[in-house]
Amino acid sequence: MDGHHHDHGHGTELRSVNRAFIVGIMLNMAFVAVEAVTGFWTNSLALLSDAGHNLSDVASLALSLVAFRLAKVKATANYTYGFRKATILVALLNAVILLLVVGSIVYEAILRFNRPQPIPGATIALVAFIGIIVNSLTAYLFMRNKESDLNVKGAYLHLAADALVSLGVVVAGVLLMYTNWLWLDTVISLVIAVVIVVSTWSLLTDSLRLSLDGVPPNVDLAIIKSKVLALPGVADFHHIHVWAISTTKNALTAHLVISNAVDLKMVGQIKDQVKHALEHLNVHHSTIEVHTVDGDGEEVNCQLADTHKH
Repeated sequence: MDGHHHDHGHGTELRSVNRAFIVGIMLNMAFVAVEAVTGFWTNSLALLSDAGHNLSDVASLALSLVAFRLAKVKATANYTYGFRKATILVALLNAVILLLVVGSIVYEAILRFNRPQPIPGATIALVAFIGIIVNSLTAYLFMRNKESDLNVKGAYLHLAADALVSLGVVVAGVLLMYTNWLWLDTVISLVIAVVIVVSTWSLLTDSLRLSLDGVPPNVDLAIIKSKVLALPGVADFHHIHVWAISTTKNALTAHLVISNAVDLKMVGQIKDQVKHALEHLNVHHSTIEVHTVDGDGEEVNCQLADTHKH
């Protein structure tokens, strides 16, 4: 191979994500405490709902940080891929936690419709404004690396949605200062529930898909096949299976059929070219069984001592 590497600045990225998780957990935990105390004091369902949402985000960030660390643990005899799969399971767990939060918010909101409570709008608006600052700042920490990992993307989306939710609560607080619309607190809490569902749905479906070893969203089988078939000496590429090892790493197994016109000494080089092409298509670990075609047109294993190291 030509020594091409795909991990430029990877160490810096890991440190940046790790720092973002730690800072995000600390900031959001402090804000949850402020929001929860104020919510109980003012009897505001909107603030309590948002506090519950933010608390679930703290739990999600903590779980994601644990998964992030586990993904770096080296493989063992019993866990040959290490603990990378934990990142997928945590992403799924985070989505489920958020949906449970939605259920509790909706349940309480339905009860509140029948008995609206007097609420100090100015206090709600002030606390929610602090929420905008905290969530926006924390989301910004994840923005640069949000496309590199499903858990990082999930953290970014949730925190960005939280900032929008806090903006909605600010508006509700200001309106409550000048009106007597007590039902507005309950309506805002339901809007928060809808925002959580919308922002969580893609995380839920993507993590469930990866948990079931479905083809990762960032992999296109049709493109993979066409790119490999376009390489010199490749006659066919089939029995392709792709799955996620983690939220950032994908694996593939396939059968590679070499053209009869190719010198068998070139098989190792062709195989390396295929693996190199796959790396550019978001496949980071590939196991390829090489075949040739006999005189009857039947595929046979290419029993070749491949001394070329990839």
